[in-house]
Amino acid sequence: MLVLALETSCDETSASVVNDKNVILSNIVSSSQELFESTGGVVPEVAARKQVEYVLPVIDTALSKARVSLKDINYLAVTVGPGLIGSLFVGVSATKTLSLIINKPIIPVNHLLGHIFSVFVKEYQGTFLQKTLPEFPLLSLVVSGGHTDLVLLKNPKEIIYLGGTRDDAVGEAFDKVARMLGLSKYLGGPKISQKAKEFELQNKKTKINFPRPLMDSDNYDFSFSGLKTAVLRYLESTSNFNISEVAYAFEEAVVEVLLYKLKKAYDTFKPKSVSIVGGVSANSKLREKALDLFEHNLFLPPLYLCGDNAGMIGIASSYYFNTSTTNLSKINPNPSLSLQKPFDK
Repeated sequence: MLVLALETSCDETSASVVNDKNVILSNIVSSSQELFESTGGVVPEVAARKQVEYVLPVIDTALSKARVSLKDINYLAVTVGPGLIGSLFVGVSATKTLSLIINKPIIPVNHLLGHIFSVFVKEYQGTFLQKTLPEFPLLSLVVSGGHTDLVLLKNPKEIIYLGGTRDDAVGEAFDKVARMLGLSKYLGGPKISQKAKEFELQNKKTKINFPRPLMDSDNYDFSFSGLKTAVLRYLESTSNFNISEVAYAFEEAVVEVLLYKLKKAYDTFKPKSVSIVGGVSANSKLREKALDLFEHNLFLPPLYLCGDNAGMIGIASSYYFNTSTTNLSKINPNPSLSLQKPFDK
């Protein structure tokens, strides 16, 4: 059973061919990220225009790399939300057109569920990844530039929303602090981690103690706006600060809060598996400390599946074959789709 999947929720344009054995045969990602480094963030109209330009070439390349043709495809899958409305429209429109051409049903996929199912990949473009897949119930922490959510999946179709950010997403906080430190205007997470590692290698102890927001709250919510403001106030009040030390102290605070809430949920619900997914799951400190906490129960996506890609959308779609439809009026972009109501139309 072959699925051709499309992902165009933000500034990536991606196509992938997957099968129902949790194997990604091809996964092509074209990004317009470099265009937005000067603007300090994605310009939605520019992103959508580039996706119109990229979408057919990535589909062609994905089919070619998987050594299949459109007539071999059994299902189409596409990200319908959340994301930028113009970008989502490009992917949905392209998928609807393909559906008419090859007369195959479409499986609409929640982008965030795509991230969650990125840890269910057995084989990636000829490379074997894992023999054992996560078991349900699965506790999953979704961390990215736009989202911070903690959910419990009793099974693929029964999802309990435990908590999320009340303000900034964790990736957004990383980006804004990187901008404060003059490290990067856009996608500053890796720069923060690099600087934090530099300080850690000096074997020094930081005197900076940034707050751990909502650490003692009786819920599973997060808040990063106050932490970001605390960094700003520290920079404004300190004339001779060490950039690496600030980055280290900030990263330590973020990771401690994320893992505290995750461990709290783990102890309460006692799931069979735990996962951390999304762009921020690539953070080396977060991965290292999470492995210490959960060991063999923890599932992390390989680094090349942490960011937005169609492979994860295709894998997720294989768990939702029964939601497929040939009624194209039922497939529409929904930029406000969430994990609180993951299957909203």
